[in-house]
Amino acid sequence: MSHAARATPTESPLRREPSITQMSAAGLRAFFNIAHDWDLSAEEQIVLLGSPGRSTYFNWKKTPETAKLGRDTLERLSLLLGIYKALQILLPQPTAADTWIKRPNSAPPFGGRRALDRMLAGNISDLVAVRQYLDAMRGGWA
Repeated sequence: MSHAARATPTESPLRREPSITQMSAAGLRAFFNIAHDWDLSAEEQIVLLGSPGRSTYFNWKKTPETAKLGRDTLERLSLLLGIYKALQILLPQPTAADTWIKRPNSAPPFGGRRALDRMLAGNISDLVAVRQYLDAMRGGWA
């Protein structure tokens, strides 16, 4: 172990930044739990993750602790976790929170379509739009 990687006596090992592998594993575990709550198909999950290859997706699902995700996928996971959390806050009843993304929505970002349809357009900007909408509904960024 190099000296730089060791915690100094005054530095707690808990203060070190998590590794990419640790962030990847935690993010994927959370994502797969959310995907279950939202009743997403494997195809929908793949799109939300940025369209990795099917074998990559299934490897991530089987052994998330070995994944080393790229910045794009980590950003997607962060946005999806934020969307999930915002829904839990806005709609404290679990069924209402978990089905919101699949209900038609007349709000401007959705134009009568489901939030999930917007999220499945495949662009990070679409995830950002859903996240910003929910944050505004919470009073976070009006």
